[in-house]
Amino acid sequence: MEAIILFDGICNLCNSSVQFIIKRDPTGYFKFASLQSEVGQRLLKQYEVSKQIDSLIVIEKQKVYIKSSAALQISRKLNGFWRYISILRILPPLFRDFLYDLVAKNRYNWFGKRESCMLPTAEMKKRFLD
Repeated sequence: MEAIILFDGICNLCNSSVQFIIKRDPTGYFKFASLQSEVGQRLLKQYEVSKQIDSLIVIEKQKVYIKSSAALQISRKLNGFWRYISILRILPPLFRDFLYDLVAKNRYNWFGKRESCMLPTAEMKKRFLD
């Protein structure tokens, strides 16, 4: 069983996060698709996720996680210290999502954006659905 991560393909922070996840997910549990791609758009429609959500989305076992819940769901499967970050699930989602939204709202200003989605290396390509 694997999970799918949908991410903003033009966001530098999001692209760096995908590379971060790939390095700490040696079993290839996570597959990726950008929100802007045909696959991403099809999955948003299939799982009835609002197109207004333009940040991290995780689809795992037919369940959708967004914002901080998505990030914490990802951390559970990463190698090393990162899996212990999932303990932050004990914090109320309202608080977690406030912090998540603050970063998400400013991600282009703080980290920049690309003109187009990143092109994965040949090795990384097998992890991408589009």
